[in-house]
Amino acid sequence: MDLTNKLNEKQIEAVTNIENPLLILAGAGSGKTRVITYKIAYLIENGFRPYNILALTFTNKAANEMKERAIELCSDAQSVWISTFHSLCVRILRVEIENLGYSNNFTILDSKDSLAMVKACLKELNMDDKIFIPKNILSQISFNKNKFIEPEELLKQSENDFRMQKIANVYKLYQEKLKYGNLVDFDDIISLTVKILEMYPEILDKYREKFKYILIDEYQDTNAAQYLLIKLLAGKSKNICIVGDDDQSIYSWRGADVQNILDFEEDFPNAKIIKLEQNYRSTQIILDAANSVIKNNVSRKVKNLWTNQKMGSKIFFYHAYICKDESKFVADTIIDNLDKYTYSSYAVLYRNNFQSRIIEDEFVRRNIPYKLIGATRFYERMEIKDLLAYLKFINNPNDDVSFLRVVTTPKKGIGAKSLEKIRAVASENKISLWQAINDKNIYYSTRSKNVLIFINMINEFINYSVSHSIYELMQKIIVDINYNEHLKNYNEYFIRLENVEELLAKIMEFETNNENCSLTDFLEQISLVSEVDNYNENENSVNLMTLHGAKGLEFDCVFIFGADEELFPGYSKNDMEFEEERRLFYVGITRAKKILYITSSTIRIRNGQMLKSLPSQFIKEIPDDLIEYIKEKIPRKKKSDEKNLNNYKPLYRPVSYEIPAPKNFKLDFSVGDRVRHFKFGNCLVKNIKHAGADYQITVELSDGQEKILMAKLSNLIPIK
Repeated sequence: MDLTNKLNEKQIEAVTNIENPLLILAGAGSGKTRVITYKIAYLIENGFRPYNILALTFTNKAANEMKERAIELCSDAQSVWISTFHSLCVRILRVEIENLGYSNNFTILDSKDSLAMVKACLKELNMDDKIFIPKNILSQISFNKNKFIEPEELLKQSENDFRMQKIANVYKLYQEKLKYGNLVDFDDIISLTVKILEMYPEILDKYREKFKYILIDEYQDTNAAQYLLIKLLAGKSKNICIVGDDDQSIYSWRGADVQNILDFEEDFPNAKIIKLEQNYRSTQIILDAANSVIKNNVSRKVKNLWTNQKMGSKIFFYHAYICKDESKFVADTIIDNLDKYTYSSYAVLYRNNFQSRIIEDEFVRRNIPYKLIGATRFYERMEIKDLLAYLKFINNPNDDVSFLRVVTTPKKGIGAKSLEKIRAVASENKISLWQAINDKNIYYSTRSKNVLIFINMINEFINYSVSHSIYELMQKIIVDINYNEHLKNYNEYFIRLENVEELLAKIMEFETNNENCSLTDFLEQISLVSEVDNYNENENSVNLMTLHGAKGLEFDCVFIFGADEELFPGYSKNDMEFEEERRLFYVGITRAKKILYITSSTIRIRNGQMLKSLPSQFIKEIPDDLIEYIKEKIPRKKKSDEKNLNNYKPLYRPVSYEIPAPKNFKLDFSVGDRVRHFKFGNCLVKNIKHAGADYQITVELSDGQEKILMAKLSNLIPIK
C-alpha cells in the first residue's frame, strides 16, 4: 500500500503501530474511518488472517462504509468481521444462547415492544401505570441490565425502598416473560453475551482465539456492558486498537461512560496514544470556534484541531426577538442562497425534538422540502408494526407481545374477557399465551369458535412459511387478514398503503441480496436498524435533526437552532452533565464544513407559555472576532421596554432583567418542601422560577429523576 501519498504523518503512525495496545484520539473530521480501513488492510498485509480481525462500531451505516472502503484497499477484507456491537453479539448468541436456556431462534424486541411488555407486567401485578410510569420503569430496567444487576440483586439492594421494590418486581416478571417467550430486548443482546463469556471459559477461549486483533470505533460511546465485552474478548492481549474522541462523548443518558476512553491506559498498560488533530472537513474559523468552546471542559485529553483549508467565513449569529422570527431567518437564509447551496447542503440541528415543529411550520409555508431524521422510524409506524408482528409471531409463537397485537389487529372476535382468561392461564402456568390456548388440558374447556379459527389461521401461516419466501408469506398475510380494508379505519389511508407497499419492496430487496436467508435473518436485520442508517444524503431536502442524531454526519451549512440558556445547555445537575452539554455544542459546530449559523431568541414558547430567555452561555465562549452578528431583519412595532430589551449590543450579551412574579397566583410551598403530583406521586421541590403567569417548578421524583413542571397545570399539592 502507498501510505505516504494517502495518509498524513500521524495517520501513518496509527496505521502501522500493531505492537502495542493503541489509543487513537481522532478529532472531529480527522479521517478516522480512513485510518481504520487502512489499518485493516495493513494488518492483512502483515500476516493477520482476515477472519481473525474484528472491527466494531455503532451503526450499520458506519459498518457498511468501513467494510466497503476496506475491500477497496484489500479484497481479502471481505472476510473481516466488521459489524456493530449488537450485530456481533446476536451472531454469537445464535450459536451460544442455548447455554442460558433459550433457543437460537429468539426474537428481538424493539423499544415499543419492550414498553408493551412492561405494561403487561404492571397489569399482571395490579400496579397503577399512572403512579409507576411504564417508560420510567423500562428505563430503570435498562439501567440495571447495563450495570449487570439482576432482579433478585435489585430486590436485596432496595429492601428499605418501597418504590424500588415494586420496580424490581416488575423487572423480575419482565425477565421471566422474556425467558419463556424466547425473547431478548436490546439490552439483553450484549448483557447475555457477556454472561455466557463469563460463565463458560471454554466459549470465551474460543472467541479469543478467533479474534486475534480487535479494532473499536467510537470508543467514547461504549457503556458498561460493551466495555466489559471488549475486556473479555481482548483479555491481556496487546492486539487491541481503540479509536475515539472524548470530546464527542454525548450519550451518557443511554449509559455511555466517557471514563472508558479516559482510562484506557490503566486498562491496557504500555498503551500508546496517537492524536489525529488535522481536520479535513471544516474551515479554520469553524475549528477555532470549536477549540475555543471545548477547551473549557476539564475532563478531557487535550487536542487542538487544525486544517490546511482556508480560514473561511465567520460564524453567523442571529438573535431574534421571538422564536417565530428565528425560524423565518432560517428559511430566508436557505432560499436566499439556493444559487450557492442545494437544500440537502443544509442541516438544522436542535437540542430537543419538540423544537422541530416551529421550523416545519415555516418550511411548509415557504414550500421548502425537508426531512426529519430520527423522527418516527419506518419500522415503528403502526401499519408496519402490525404486519411485522405477524412475521415475528409466525417465527416465534411464544412471543406474547406479537400475539397480543396479532390477535387484535384486525379484530378476530376474541374479546377482552377471553384474553384475560388466556393471560391468567399463561401467568399461572408460566407459559406463553400461544401455549395456553393450544393446550386443551389447561385452557378453559370450551374454546370459542373464534379462538379455534385464530389458531388454525396462525398454523396455516406457519406451514406456508416453510415452503414459501418471506415476500410470498407477507402477501398472503395481507390478503387473508384483509389488512388493506382494516386500514380504512385510520387517517392517511393512502400513505399507509404506500408504507405497506414499501415494506413488501424492502422484503423483496432483502431476499434478492441475501441468498438462502431465513425469516429469522430478516427480522434480525430490521431490529438492528438505527436512526442514522436511514439517512439518505442524495435526497434534495433540508435535514432536520437533533444534535445527538447528527453525530457522524457532515453538511456544507449548519444551523444550531435555539441556542438559548436552559434549553441548550439544558438544566444540569452537576459538572459532568454540564460538560456533556458543552461536548454536544462542540459536536454541532464540527458538523459544519463551510458555513455555521447559530440562532436564539428572547421569547420562546414552551409548554404553552411565552418565556424570556438569554442566549446560550456557550456562544460567549467563542471569541468575538470569529462571529458576525446579524440584526433582526423583520421590522416590528414594540413597546419601549421591548425595544430596550431587543436593542442590546452585542446581541448575545443582553441587558439583565428579571421576570416578575405571577399576579393573583401564589405558591403554598417552597424549595425543599415535598409535594404530591397526580401522575408522579410524592416529589421533592428542587427549584422554583417565575414563568409568565405561572411558576416553573423543578422536582425530584422518588426514583431520582428530575422533572420540570408548571405549577398551575400540575396542581401540585404540598405534603404537610
